[in-house]
Amino acid sequence: MQRYALQYPAKADVAESIVQDFHSFRQALNVASADQRVLVLINAPPTDEAKLRESLKPIANHANIIGRFHFDFDSSGAAKTAINPFSNEPGIAIIAPGEFGLTGKVIQKLPLDASRQTILQALESANTQYAQSTAKKVYSTHVSKGRKAGVYFEGAVPYGEDRDGDGQIDQGKGRRRR
Repeated sequence: MQRYALQYPAKADVAESIVQDFHSFRQALNVASADQRVLVLINAPPTDEAKLRESLKPIANHANIIGRFHFDFDSSGAAKTAINPFSNEPGIAIIAPGEFGLTGKVIQKLPLDASRQTILQALESANTQYAQSTAKKVYSTHVSKGRKAGVYFEGAVPYGEDRDGDGQIDQGKGRRRR
């Protein structure tokens, strides 16, 4: 891998990578749960969002943070039915996603103007707490348990494959014959 990495050197500094944002809070919570990562929800007025994206770059790309969290910007209030306790006040909510990504619990809430050091410490603490209190998921067991509980996540892209090339998702069990 090192050989290939040397053949294709980075064209920009990783520290300048954009801060992640999902197309919806629902998707962010679901993906955070699936990846077993803490979700950082930034609830800010749309006029402040661009400035916050820039100021959060060094935090999101910090060596102790990158790859350990998911970030989402949302001021729509979409989180109100999924997280506990919910507050639509502007701020940075650090959320532990529920088992199936349909709910979440706020671990800590910080003001938008919190210092970098305060945010970093809060994230590192939340990650440690979440890792200690969350058992690793075994995919097959998790899916089976979700099906038994009636959990279904309707995504933007339909599930399944178009094996016959007709432009429609093939119906059926999805098992291939050998």
